[in-house]
Amino acid sequence: MRFRLCFLLILVAAVPAWAQTKLDPASISEINKKVTEFMAKSGTPGISVAIVKDGVFVWATGYGLADLENTVPATNETMYRLASVSKPITATGAMWLVEHGKLDLDAPVQKYCPVFPKKPWPITSRQVLGHLAGIRHYKEDDPALSSTRHYSSMEEALKTFADDDLVTEPGKKFNYSTFGYTLLGCVMEGASGQKFIDFMQQAVFVPAGMTHTRRDDGLAIITHRAQGYQKDEKGNILNSDLVDTSYKIPGGGIIANAEDLARLEVALLNDTLLKRETRQQMWTAQKASDGSMNGYALGWGTGTDLGFVAVGHGGNQQRVTTAIMMQPETKAGVVVLCNMEFVPASGLAGDLLKIIVGAPAAH
Repeated sequence: MRFRLCFLLILVAAVPAWAQTKLDPASISEINKKVTEFMAKSGTPGISVAIVKDGVFVWATGYGLADLENTVPATNETMYRLASVSKPITATGAMWLVEHGKLDLDAPVQKYCPVFPKKPWPITSRQVLGHLAGIRHYKEDDPALSSTRHYSSMEEALKTFADDDLVTEPGKKFNYSTFGYTLLGCVMEGASGQKFIDFMQQAVFVPAGMTHTRRDDGLAIITHRAQGYQKDEKGNILNSDLVDTSYKIPGGGIIANAEDLARLEVALLNDTLLKRETRQQMWTAQKASDGSMNGYALGWGTGTDLGFVAVGHGGNQQRVTTAIMMQPETKAGVVVLCNMEFVPASGLAGDLLKIIVGAPAAH
């Protein structure tokens, strides 16, 4: 069906997360303006946004519709697939294991995941976290991209790529790989002695107050789950294609709402989830053996494109485009979750973070 712009503009009014906010009205007005412009330009039906300022979760809201067919508004509680924003969450869990002496980032991955076949060169968890392990990403027309097959375990999911050749010698070159994070999930299961999602629940979700975050499950009834959309070549909005994300839970198979991700930001910015030195290691950009750097750290992107140091990650898959972004020095953070594929959510997150970093202190 065609989603008309005039209809979008009628529905773009925000739904506040709570009556009192510690975010100043001028910043809220600027955020509303940026999001409204973004939705009008991109045709995104629904967006949820959350804001952290001075290390405090201060505001969250929804815009537009989470479900076009049933006219369900997007709110601060709307649940979205996180796509590759799952990676920095997984990385946080991996660093918890490091901090607690359960994971050696520089040991061969087979120490913790013996079912992964040995390659011509050893592969370490540090390399996997930084996309320096040489593990392939999606091939052109990769069947995994549209697979509705359900994988019941991390070991089963490994079979989608484990026997493939490496695309480069580990450590030599950056090669982004969602499959690599499935291997990392197997490593984390071996290091923790628990199923991946059970470990994440115990070590990350519960301590950070992420009470709604869970494994994406297409068969489960998940309250407040957003529907997802794509555009055809004429710009008409269509329902997203079906896909089962069970082959990539650590790298693209987590579902959450904006509030939960803001709570993760608060826990990281205030050093309550990881020690400062662990967090700093996680947020330090990695260097390939040829000396090249692209700003990618251990599961998080870093950069200064906004005029200040920022860390974060973006994601895109069927149903969503997502972004999480923080400015550690000022303890500011934003979350942007969209129920439209291939829209510039990271750009919007950057615009909103600039507003928060430049906003007057809350009283």
